[in-house]
Amino acid sequence: MALSPAAASSAIDTIVSGDEDTGGSAITSNKTSSGILQCVPYARRLSGIQIYGDAHTWWKQAKGRYARGRTPRVGAVMAVRPFRNSHLGHVAAVSKIVDSRTILLSHANWSYPGKIERNVTALDVSPDNDWSEVRIWYGPSHNLGTTHWPVAGFIYNAEPGSMSDLGSDRLTQVSTPPQTKTKRKRRHSDPIGEIIAGTY
Repeated sequence: MALSPAAASSAIDTIVSGDEDTGGSAITSNKTSSGILQCVPYARRLSGIQIYGDAHTWWKQAKGRYARGRTPRVGAVMAVRPFRNSHLGHVAAVSKIVDSRTILLSHANWSYPGKIERNVTALDVSPDNDWSEVRIWYGPSHNLGTTHWPVAGFIYNAEPGSMSDLGSDRLTQVSTPPQTKTKRKRRHSDPIGEIIAGTY
């Protein structure tokens, strides 16, 4: 049975407990009976989304069972496709929206085997700002990793068709503070996006 989006958000708030480190990570150890905590049970615990099996199967399994889309929302699960040495893919829960190209994730078994990382940065590096490619914080380097990870999309803890995907335009409007009418020099609302697009 799926939790409401509000309940999923509350579960994340309870488990993540307010770490606001937007670059680094809060790391804890939490082992399963096999000795290593995997990303799947941790994402399931945070989101309430009851999908089982390897991470690379989540996107397909969610079809017809959960709402899916291209826009990050707090409580959603980001499904990363298999790529290079990651043959099983990866799933991570969205814990905060920072701006149109930056979110914070909470996930397990990414930077360190079996370890939980809370509120780590994921940056949208897709050319169309559609979250199809991301760079994710990598603990050992204390920085964003250099790999552009392919993303299938976001799985929401809601019935299929019960919520529309906001789309990148709406996400930009929501995350950009309102403009004030002053004669100060214009501030860049999305400097990372503008740097990537070459318009900064």
